[in-house]
Amino acid sequence: MERLIGTVSMGVRAPIIRQGDDIAQIVVDSVVAAAKSAGLTVQDHDVIAVTEAVVARAQGNYATVDNIATDVFNKFGQDPVGVIFPILSRNRFAICLRGIAKGAALGSKKVVLMLSYPSDEVGNHLVDLDDLDAAGVNPWSDVLTEAKYRELFGVRKHTFTGVDYIEYYRELIEGCGCEAEIILANDCRSILPYTKSVLCCDIHTRARSKRLLKAAGASKVFGLDDILTASVDGSGYNENYGLLGSNKATEETIKLFPRNCQPVVDAIQKGILEQTGAHVEAMVYGDGAFKDPAGKIWELADPVVSPAYTAGLEGQPSEVKLKYLADNNFAHLEGEELKAAISQYIKEKDEALAKEVKTAESSLKGQMVSQGTTPRRLTDLIGSLSDLTSGSGDKGTPIIWIQGYFDNYTK
Repeated sequence: MERLIGTVSMGVRAPIIRQGDDIAQIVVDSVVAAAKSAGLTVQDHDVIAVTEAVVARAQGNYATVDNIATDVFNKFGQDPVGVIFPILSRNRFAICLRGIAKGAALGSKKVVLMLSYPSDEVGNHLVDLDDLDAAGVNPWSDVLTEAKYRELFGVRKHTFTGVDYIEYYRELIEGCGCEAEIILANDCRSILPYTKSVLCCDIHTRARSKRLLKAAGASKVFGLDDILTASVDGSGYNENYGLLGSNKATEETIKLFPRNCQPVVDAIQKGILEQTGAHVEAMVYGDGAFKDPAGKIWELADPVVSPAYTAGLEGQPSEVKLKYLADNNFAHLEGEELKAAISQYIKEKDEALAKEVKTAESSLKGQMVSQGTTPRRLTDLIGSLSDLTSGSGDKGTPIIWIQGYFDNYTK
């Protein structure tokens, strides 16, 4: 019988994960139980994805506001701390800001907060571009004080949260015993007239910000990825990303991005093979890479979509766009003749790729991208699919089981 269903992404329910749990075994057992319950079969080339949140929870990778404060003070000492380009988030950044401010309170007792505008890095808007145009403001060159911003735009609250983030962040800083000075600018070097000691809080542009600041004469330059890269007073840590990818856990603690995830995905792959005989791929996923068209917010607050994955998820999809073939190569065909021609084209492409792999004696799976497709990494695509499937609410499905992702029109 002809197969009429393509890729299927399913959320798998799991028990509440606690610190010290064997997360890989829980994932394996949950998928096997779900398959039995639904009358499904785990197959070769299925993908099993688990959210970074439960991996970090099982690892006990947590830190407190005071841990952050200690590390910030150790790095900045008595200098006023310039905090630049943070995202506007109560869950992602507010608790980090408390720790930063508490660290500054041990020294200079001053934080200069520089926000990007009209929006932060992930699309949370302080003001609309049309309003900037009406006010004659050039966001690429103009530096706005808080007073000037209020004069031009008044009080602007976030579309979804209803929070005035300028006021909210000011209150957080002052509540930790620090003076808060807030400016708005988009050139990282605009902070230097206020302080030469800078903490870069941008996520995906942090390397450039650090480079420009150092070249412009900053005396101390760190990023969120430099805070809590090692344990402080017994805290959790992430040697690669520091505070990047962290989330609020309680009013006084954060959950850090998980570390040492490769053994987890390898153990999931091995466990599924032992229990089902199927060779699956496995990955840990964080934020996907998609945009909310209404709120204009990008789901890009984690430093990477996937901190660890098995070898079969390396590279980019090997695929063609059927509509491109139908409109170009086989525009003269219709019906079953068109279907047969496209199937043969894909089959020949796969055979050519297999021959390339054999000739090179290395795995090039996923490396070839044909005309008509947008080149994106498999882990980014599958991580986004997983993030959308699991959601961020109370579905209770931190494990995602994907079938048919590597199938094409001939399979």
